[in-house]
Amino acid sequence: MILDFSIRNFLSFKEKVHFSFEATRDDALEGTHLVEAAPGVRIGKIGIIYGANASGKTNLLEAFDFLISFWHRQPKSKIEKTGLIPFLLDADSRNEPSEFSLTFYIQNQKYVYRLAITSEKVIQENLSYYPGTQPATIFSRSFKDNVSTIDFGSTIKITSAAKEEIAVKCLTNTSVFAAYGAVNANVPELERVSGWINEQLFSIVKPDSNLTSYVEKKMLADNVLRSSVLNFLQEADYNISNISLKKVSKKLPEAFLRFASDTEADFKTSFTHNVINQDGTRAEHDLPQTLQSNGTIRTLGVAGVISQAVAKNAFLTIDEIESSLHPKLVEFVLEQFLARSDKAQLLVTTHNDSLLGESDLLRKDNIWFTSKKPDGSSELYSLSDFQGLGRISSLQKAYKFGKFGAVPNI
Repeated sequence: MILDFSIRNFLSFKEKVHFSFEATRDDALEGTHLVEAAPGVRIGKIGIIYGANASGKTNLLEAFDFLISFWHRQPKSKIEKTGLIPFLLDADSRNEPSEFSLTFYIQNQKYVYRLAITSEKVIQENLSYYPGTQPATIFSRSFKDNVSTIDFGSTIKITSAAKEEIAVKCLTNTSVFAAYGAVNANVPELERVSGWINEQLFSIVKPDSNLTSYVEKKMLADNVLRSSVLNFLQEADYNISNISLKKVSKKLPEAFLRFASDTEADFKTSFTHNVINQDGTRAEHDLPQTLQSNGTIRTLGVAGVISQAVAKNAFLTIDEIESSLHPKLVEFVLEQFLARSDKAQLLVTTHNDSLLGESDLLRKDNIWFTSKKPDGSSELYSLSDFQGLGRISSLQKAYKFGKFGAVPNI
């Protein structure tokens, strides 16, 4: 599970900002919201970010997504760009490295990852863990004489051949994790973190993300997932009693047949709607996906990725979770995630301020805000940073009237 995350000089974040899932001392809703990752360390399952348009909400999610992509990325040559975009509204920031720091727990063990990177190369990359109260280095990487140098900690058992092979694969624009994934070596400390990266960190879900094909493919191979999504739709009052899936192949020109793969398949999906006739009898009607509402299709996709995240105890980010969803349905989605999740985590952005009035659903430390400063950079802060919250009768009204900032100045 992720404990906290810091970034500096990335997209709209010029100065260092810090986001944390660590719970405050508040014991509200702790049974459904909090996980004890280690003795005395309580980590929340949900983070919700509010802010005006262009204030940096999405960019925080993009920072997580950049790391995930960077850890998997294996460029063909060292001249390829890293994909990093620094803060561009400042002459100095353009030429400075961007910095990331991530603290997380795997099986109750604490890890800290740090990265300094430009659009061309990695300046520093470090991973440590806590076998006891003090940190121990897994690897420490630096950039010297136009090459990357990787040093492994004294307690890490790795052969000289594996070290050399990782060093060869680790180009100046490549992560140590990507290089390690390309070699035939087994380093338990790296294997554990690589497995977490590969299996438990999901890419960002955006309002225009086409989740349907992904979820259809997963449901076709996993009846448990299909049942979970179907239950989600039924409880969300869509009067859908069944989802039928069939894989159909596309007709491709002869010249392209040798390149055909699973990605050239379509899915024929129909939804069985249970209705009550005028005479009081029940009837079922199958309708294709093309006749379903945008809300139904969006709910199908969100339910699918959330069910996958819950099953894998994964970390998932959703930008503008309310897209095509009724405010009450957004509440339902969050309720279902909390009820089903063991150690999965969900970080979302939203403009749905009605959630601020749901004290029986959310904790105060779930809520974060982004705001744009005069120099065009973004700042990030928590609702828990404000004093006297107990004296505010309605957080929703306080937010609307600008008590916490993070609203348009119209």
